[in-house]
Amino acid sequence: MATGWAGDGAVQDQIDATVKDAIERARSRLGHGPGRATCEECDAPIPEARRNAVPGVRLCVACQSALDEEEAGHAGYNRRGSKDSQLR
Repeated sequence: MATGWAGDGAVQDQIDATVKDAIERARSRLGHGPGRATCEECDAPIPEARRNAVPGVRLCVACQSALDEEEAGHAGYNRRGSKDSQLR
């Protein structure tokens, strides 16, 4: 297939790079070591079940949910999006 200046595997390379970036970003967010007994933000107790389920947990469920919602608005660059979607 003729692709102009792009190499034959350029599309797959782009997809692979996007997946690799997402995996590295997710791994960097994982906690390490023992979790905290109380929330870093509000000092609420963190249940033992949560500390066992989430290694290195620092936040209670309420504070983690608020942080996740805040971060959802800061999505990364969409390499696969159309030009129009990137201009919005």
